[in-house]
Amino acid sequence: MDTIPSTKRQRSLRELKTLAILSGPLVAAQVSQSAMGFIDTVMAGRVGSVDLAAVAMGASIWHPLFLFMLGILMAVTPSVAQLHGGGFRREIGHHVRQALLLGLVLSLLVIPLLRHAGPVLVWMEVDPVAAPKTLAYLEAISWGMPAIAGFFVLRHFSEGLSCSKPSMIISLLALPFNATANYVLIYGKLGLPALGGPGCGWATSLTMWFMLLGMLVIVRRGQIYRPAQLFDAWPRPDWQEIGQILRLGVPIGFSLFVEASIFAVIALLIGSLGADIVAAHQICLSFSTLVFMIPMSISSAISIRVGWALGSRDLALARRAGYTGIALTGVIALCTSTLCLLFPEPVAAIYTTNPEVRRLAVELLILGALFQVSDAIQVSTSGALRGYKDTRVPMFLLIFAYWGVGLPIGYSLGLTSLWGEPMGAAGFWIGLIAGLTTAALLLSGRLVRVIRRHRRAGLTSPSSA
Repeated sequence: MDTIPSTKRQRSLRELKTLAILSGPLVAAQVSQSAMGFIDTVMAGRVGSVDLAAVAMGASIWHPLFLFMLGILMAVTPSVAQLHGGGFRREIGHHVRQALLLGLVLSLLVIPLLRHAGPVLVWMEVDPVAAPKTLAYLEAISWGMPAIAGFFVLRHFSEGLSCSKPSMIISLLALPFNATANYVLIYGKLGLPALGGPGCGWATSLTMWFMLLGMLVIVRRGQIYRPAQLFDAWPRPDWQEIGQILRLGVPIGFSLFVEASIFAVIALLIGSLGADIVAAHQICLSFSTLVFMIPMSISSAISIRVGWALGSRDLALARRAGYTGIALTGVIALCTSTLCLLFPEPVAAIYTTNPEVRRLAVELLILGALFQVSDAIQVSTSGALRGYKDTRVPMFLLIFAYWGVGLPIGYSLGLTSLWGEPMGAAGFWIGLIAGLTTAALLLSGRLVRVIRRHRRAGLTSPSSA
């Protein structure tokens, strides 16, 4: 009588091992890319506060646009995974070629937005001294947009084939390349002029092209990519295929944009509370973002596994991959949040020596510990839903959770006397906890509904999933 439970347990353990192997390189890649942003901040900051402000303001403009573009191109992963699971090798190559064309068009749309961001800087009331350097930084970044779009299409192509190591290798190689380019261009080495903050933008663009070139070499030479025959035909627009990518990808991109925008709005709202509070908020956000790399990477692995299982018409495996991945992220989040609850002071001490900022940061880190669990569950559930190619309804659920629940609660607790004495930044973090918990519950309910629908209807073709 113990055979069935034991078999189920063994299957779950095998799936857990598969997810861990698949997500490990993705975690390394995400941490490496985050480290590039950290290096940019440190190296620009050593030039002066104006250059640091230029990089920070520039990043706040280009990063949301980049996330929206990236979200659209993330549609490649579940599509390739389903085609791969179904054995449709040549269709994969056609799909990826259309995604490369779409990525090029999207990047060309982003470029003029970055190069004509002057009105945005005026609206943001950027210091007139820093504004010219911010514009120069954005112009430099714009040159790398086609490259980063192409890189992510090829990266998602590779990951859709359950091959995640190339993205790790490229990201690890790009880290020292970026640091070296920063050193040469920011400080003016090897006979080149010192460009300061804008030099950071040029270094980032060069790094983007370096990453694309590296990924092209791997995809061109790797045996696993050859059945797709990616380079055997010149890409001609297939509007039906591009339309399918947009239908799946635009909700993903908008969801990422909505999530990024709420943090930007909160940063603006607490800006009037004082430099110490803003600094403490940034410390908590920075640490939470670093920890978030783990569940976000597992989320990508879940999407790959679910998509592959659906392509193989194995509904049981798809369900098991989704639930096992969500459980894994939940356990990891419980571990990291527990460590954060037990040791908030050492974490705050890493970021600052200011005793007042450290005290405020400790208070927020305790709230951030609760934030991690809900965030991990919602992002892993989103990954499972992407594997099912269900993105439109989750987008609306996230909008409601962030803007209909999280922000109103955070604003009322943080800046108004509606519930008593205004709580400042802590109120906004309580709002974030409420919003993310709502998102986790709503998305979990949606996943259960989608799984039941697939179980009732069955699967006729990879594209119908």
